[in-house]
Parts: sequence; structure tokens; C-alpha cells
Amino acid sequence: MKDKYQIVIVGAGTGGIMTAAQLLRKDKNLEIAIIDPSETHVYQPAWTLVGGGAFNFEKTKRPTSSVIPSGVTWIKDKVASLEPETSSLTTEKSGSIAYDYLVLAPGLVYDLDGIEGLRASLGKNGVCSNYTDPNYTWELIKNFKGGNAVFTQPITPIKCGGAPQKIAYLAADYFIKNKIKNYEVVFATPGSVIFGVKEFAKTLMEVIFRYGIHFKPHYAPVKIDGEKKLVYFKSVAPEENQCIINEGNVLNEEFHGESEIVMPYEILHLAPPQMAPDFIRNSSLANAQKWLDVDILSLQHLRHKNIFGLGDVAALPTAKTGAAIRKQAPVVVENILTLIKENKLGHTIYEGYSSCPLVTGYGKMVLAEFKYDNVRDSDPLLSKFVDTTKENWSMWILKKFGLPYLYWNKMMKGKM
Repeated sequence: MKDKYQIVIVGAGTGGIMTAAQLLRKDKNLEIAIIDPSETHVYQPAWTLVGGGAFNFEKTKRPTSSVIPSGVTWIKDKVASLEPETSSLTTEKSGSIAYDYLVLAPGLVYDLDGIEGLRASLGKNGVCSNYTDPNYTWELIKNFKGGNAVFTQPITPIKCGGAPQKIAYLAADYFIKNKIKNYEVVFATPGSVIFGVKEFAKTLMEVIFRYGIHFKPHYAPVKIDGEKKLVYFKSVAPEENQCIINEGNVLNEEFHGESEIVMPYEILHLAPPQMAPDFIRNSSLANAQKWLDVDILSLQHLRHKNIFGLGDVAALPTAKTGAAIRKQAPVVVENILTLIKENKLGHTIYEGYSSCPLVTGYGKMVLAEFKYDNVRDSDPLLSKFVDTTKENWSMWILKKFGLPYLYWNKMMKGKM
């Protein structure tokens, strides 16, 4: 290991590996180091299917060493601090490392203290999350005998914004197929709509009606009592805190004052609150909301021209997904290569593309593709054969088999 590299990439997740692989395919003489402590690289998009019993958890994991591109130096360490003024950073064990160009793709971290009682309850007492342990989610779903199955998400940005509702649909489908009686499925979200892009929201509301799911907009989870199996919500729009789309059996909700709601559960699935890693939050590179402050088109840092960011850590007004990174990485790659050769940015821009493969049941999926301002951006070639705003079996096959293959064999190799 040296004390300076031409390009340093922080993070060996989707963003870091794709960027490194694409850079080397363009110029094999580049000197690149990747900093990441993790021994395991995970294909997390499949964890929704794991939570629904439709995918093998072990097949989502591979050694990090197997995805590090040949020719890249892997520094197996954690970043402790960033010093952009001196084009350097400090690691926990390896000391200071300098760079000509820095790519930040460390992902995000879970704030288990962001909801009272979450840390103490997660992984037991019926409290599960596909974000942390999808096997426990599946254990709860397959052993469910009735009561409330509650699915929710926090007020923070989260990766794969559709994941909390996808597992609700799979659970509802499983309960129907297995003739479970005396149960209610609840999807409670701080948001005001089921999905931000209207063409896809229409289909998802039809799915909610089909399953009889109680859709609770403006519900933000604030406390979990695992021992009593109670979840507490506050209404983020008090005048609408009793908004119920479907009336079924009594949910036993209790309203305390104007904005606190208490709901019993047998299963509580949630996305944990999420935030940027501390070394980003505590640096001068973060914006007011403590995410990495990059230009939304060039992905260049707004104040430090030799720093770029992509993936979940970046402050971009679009969904945090692997599909988004697939469109971000080529922009970062072109900009760095053009800076090296011509001391200016390239011409390619990131238009905010993201994709959310919305599993709506076993054998059913809606492929929601969109860009900045919630504008639908479906693939024109695919759309010639499939209406991606509707539920399709072919899209389920894409999710279960096609996307994992493309991830490991194309994206991780810098080929797409």
C-alpha cells in the first residue's frame, strides 16, 4: 500500500465497484485504490424476495475480493475522516492516504436509535426488516397465524423506497394463498401517496384494493414497544391522521391526543431510519441535511472539483437504488477521465434516472422507471413488448433471474 493514489474510491459496494471497473476498461493504466473494510459484497435487491421466501439468502453474497477489479489496490480499512483541502483522507489503521481524485460511494448506515425501541426490538418480538435480516422476515410471514401485519418506513430518506411496500404485497399474497384468517395488513407511510409517479401509483392502488391493505398515509413511526407488541405513530399531517382507504376488521388503533396513534401488531416490518456515514456527516463535504453535497447533473462536489459522489450517500432528489448507480457511474467515469486529459468536465449528465422493481405478489411485478421530478422514464425498447406500468409475470422473472445475472456478470465487470 502506498500513501498516495491517482484515484481513491471509498466503498466497495455497487457504486465503487462499477466506477472502478468502468475506469479501468477505459484506461488500464490508471492507478486506483478502493477503501472498504467489508469481506462480503451483497446483492441486496434480492432481499425482498428472501423475505418472501422466494430467493436463497446465501446466493446474495460473494467475497468482496471476487468483485474488486484486477489491477485495483484494495485497502481493507475504514475511513475515519476526510481532509478535502489537502486532497487526503485518514483511515482507522492505515494512516493518511492522498489522492488526485476522490470518488465517494460508501453507501449509508442505519440509525437504529432514530426510532425509540427499535434497537432493542429489531430481530425479535415480531419486529423485522428486510434491510437487516430478511430471513427473520420470512420466518415471521410463514408462521403468521393472524392479527395485524404492519409495514412501515421512517421519515428519513431510505434506499430502495419501494422495499417497505413490496414485502407488504408479498405477505398479503402469501396469507391469501395459505388461507390465513382474522388478519389485517397495514401499510403506514409518512408520505402522502403510495408512489410519486402517477402512472405507477394507479396500478399500486389497485394492488392495495385487491389485497384489502389498509393504506395509512401521513403515519410516521416514532416508538416500538416490543414486549407489548405495540407500534406508535405520529401523524405528520394531523388533519388526515385517520385517513383509511380500506375498512376491514377493527385494527384496534388508539388515538392519543391529536397526532399520536398506537397500533398492536403480530408482525412489524420496517425500514430503519437511514443516514450518511459519520465521516461524511462530520466533514465539510456534507450539505445541511448531512448528505454528500454534489451537483445533481455532473455528480461533482459543489465546492471541491476533484471529488465526486454517487450512490446512496449522494444528496440527489431521486430514489437511492442500484439502477440509479448504473446511470451515475458512467457520468463520474467520463468526468474524471476528461478532467485528467483536458482539465474540464465531460458532456454526459445524470438526469436522475432510477428504477424500482415493485414486486406486487408472487409472479407479479411492476417495473417503475423514472427520473428527476418524478417523470416516467421507462425503457423504450422494453416498452415495445411490455406495459411496465402494469403487473407482469415477465418482470417477475427479470427481478428473480435476470437482474441478479446482469448485476454479477455485467455491472460488477463494468460492462453496463
